[in-house]
Amino acid sequence: MGTKDLVFTVLAALAPLTLIVAVAPLHFLKGGAAVPGGYLVAGVVMALFAVGFMTMSRYVRNAGAFYATITRGLGRPMGSGAATLALLAYNALQISTYGALGLYATQSFEKYTGLSLPWWVFALVGVALVAWLGFTGIHTSARILGILLVLEVTVLVVMAVCVLAKGGAGSTSFTSFSPGTVLTPENGAMFTLVFGAFMGFESTAIFSEEARGGIRTVRRATYIAVAFIAVFYAFITWTIVQAFGAGAIQGAAEKDTANLVTGVFDRYTPGPIAAVTQILLITSAFAALLALHNAANRYLFALGRERLVPAAFGRTHPRTRSPHLAGAVQTVLAAVVVVVWAVFGLDPYLGLLLWGSAIGFLGIIALWALCCLAVITYLRRNVPETGLWRGLIAPGLSFLALCLIFVLTVANISLLTGGGTVTNAVVLGLCVLAFVAGIVSALSLRARAPQRYAGLAETNVEDEAVPAAGRA
Repeated sequence: MGTKDLVFTVLAALAPLTLIVAVAPLHFLKGGAAVPGGYLVAGVVMALFAVGFMTMSRYVRNAGAFYATITRGLGRPMGSGAATLALLAYNALQISTYGALGLYATQSFEKYTGLSLPWWVFALVGVALVAWLGFTGIHTSARILGILLVLEVTVLVVMAVCVLAKGGAGSTSFTSFSPGTVLTPENGAMFTLVFGAFMGFESTAIFSEEARGGIRTVRRATYIAVAFIAVFYAFITWTIVQAFGAGAIQGAAEKDTANLVTGVFDRYTPGPIAAVTQILLITSAFAALLALHNAANRYLFALGRERLVPAAFGRTHPRTRSPHLAGAVQTVLAAVVVVVWAVFGLDPYLGLLLWGSAIGFLGIIALWALCCLAVITYLRRNVPETGLWRGLIAPGLSFLALCLIFVLTVANISLLTGGGTVTNAVVLGLCVLAFVAGIVSALSLRARAPQRYAGLAETNVEDEAVPAAGRA
């Protein structure tokens, strides 16, 4: 994979169109006109994170990105805990997105055919397509993801240009970027949601073994991804603010959260654009599913290679070079969850999309913070010549910011899950249980097979004879 392929794969996992249409209205509900500036603040924090993470990646090039980094910096038990938490987080994000795909597809199918099919039919079709594309190898996936991403970005840019060309709701305002508007205690819940827009950008490191040009490609793709997310989302949400007015955007979100952005399309863009957007919401969800599938099965591949899970998962297909057994397990798990939701008549949005996304975000933000600590520990101990900025200041500042965001996330967990005390306790409990189970697994391995334990996270692609997942 070159830089372009890697960037497209990572950004597609973020589903830009789905985020702006389906999730950004909730951001406006909590933050009003401060949302665009919130994206820039989050971008600065994640850029600081990337400085340390990418410096560490020079010395740790492994498909189990979080696992390898945290193991090298904080020890094998913590690394094993990070591995199981990452598996839970990425699988929860991927599987929950089938709820969005099913809902969007059902709505569009009924609108254009007059026929009504249950959401899970489209979700299971998506499971099969994702499984096939994941099996064919990363290059096929990257090409498809690139096309879908360009279409998503294009339709959002068209909307933004139309809003600005028509003057929005009146005079242009830049209050969205004022520190007095953005950096206030009242925006704590907004920041919890805004940081969620960056989930998955770190998966550039997951594909590091398949990157043409090595760590330079990974580093370049990571910085491009962070900059794009921060600047593009800030710009698009700023134009939405202009569509309603800085003083009216929060009220508009309260009045009709679900249709806030689709209303902008209907009001400011030509009719065909709004129709195309409806279809692209389906492809946006599908692109996210495919990208997250590839990320999740590479984690399982890396752990199979380390024998933290059965070694068979660490094998690649002789022809496509994809981690086919890891992908098959991920596919079966997704299919089982969709079938269970269908059989018991559970809500695909409230009960699948929101719960899974909450698990994913909690897990990933905890892993971001742990990675910062691991980077500081490893670089200061082993590579002090990296300097204070890359080895201490940048990861240290991002660690403090991410700890704050984690606390805000736990405090606002009901906002993420849409559920009550029991639901929130289950979501938080699953994350804790996964992390603890990984630690226990490593300690058990240390007692049973000390030689295997000593070799955990020692794999680097440069000196590894086992083929990298998906390499062609």
